[in-house]
Amino acid sequence: MIRLENVTKFYQTPHGRKYVLRDVNLEIPSGVNVAILGINGSGKSTLLRLLGGIDSPNSGKISIDMDISWPMGLAGGLQGSMSGRDNAKFVCRIFGDSYEEMQERVVQIEEFAELEKYFDMPVKTYSSGMKSKIKLAISVAFDFDCYLFDELGSVGDALFRKKTETLFANKEGNANFIIVSHNLNELIHDCHRAIVLHQGELRSFDSVIEGVNYYYEVTGAPKKAAILKQLEAKET
Repeated sequence: MIRLENVTKFYQTPHGRKYVLRDVNLEIPSGVNVAILGINGSGKSTLLRLLGGIDSPNSGKISIDMDISWPMGLAGGLQGSMSGRDNAKFVCRIFGDSYEEMQERVVQIEEFAELEKYFDMPVKTYSSGMKSKIKLAISVAFDFDCYLFDELGSVGDALFRKKTETLFANKEGNANFIIVSHNLNELIHDCHRAIVLHQGELRSFDSVIEGVNYYYEVTGAPKKAAILKQLEAKET
């Protein structure tokens, strides 16, 4: 269970406070995959950072009674002067791995990331795609009850994405996902429920089609008939 109680999050700007969340209350039950919808700049990535514990609300409380990942797919969170291998070892130490466990896990990370010689080069020399791949590889090397995905579909080439999809299909049943994506097809395929973030407010829906219809309504985005047809077919 994830519970947000009277949560407010804002950033100071030259034009005053920019609110991401305003006094929000929300419960996300265990055992469901959740889509997060919102226009660009609405704060979807900030919401994931709050849930992943790498950002804090200005007021209110977030309670989580499960092991939850950091947001996957984001390029941040790596030490640029360290190599991919050293970043991987650092995270293993944080999670309390023994030397033997760390060695085994780093091999898994190296194989999954597919960075070849760059795995032993400083992360600051990586492209944005390479940074995303190493961060994802480090993340999936650990088992969580809930994984946070931020535009995961944009990480890597088609073959890498296929490998990622297969890995998480194997994890489904033992873990759940909270997904931010502009790819509605991905959300239709993977999610049971939806949350719409708009102008500092969160609305939760028991079905993805309800969430998508509300998203179209409040944002004014043009409805895509093919998307709605897929949603209706899934939920009948």
